[in-house]
Amino acid sequence: MRGTGTFPIEVSHVSRHGFWILAGEEELLLPYEHFPWFRHASIDQIMSVERPTADHLHWPLLDIDLSLDSIRDPAAFPLVAKSPS
Repeated sequence: MRGTGTFPIEVSHVSRHGFWILAGEEELLLPYEHFPWFRHASIDQIMSVERPTADHLHWPLLDIDLSLDSIRDPAAFPLVAKSPS
């Protein structure tokens, strides 16, 4: 039996510009401009986020993995994949 995760994560708000996550005590914005993979995702897909480690977020329904550092400072991680049309 798996234990309860110790790294809390929650999507707190979704808008047409992006969405906010609560990672422990920290609230972070993921604007679609910097994270285009989420632009056409459903609310269910965005809300289904996991935090397997302190710095790793995973959206299993979208097959997207991001580090918290890349969310905090997207300019430091300039490689951006094209979103599907």
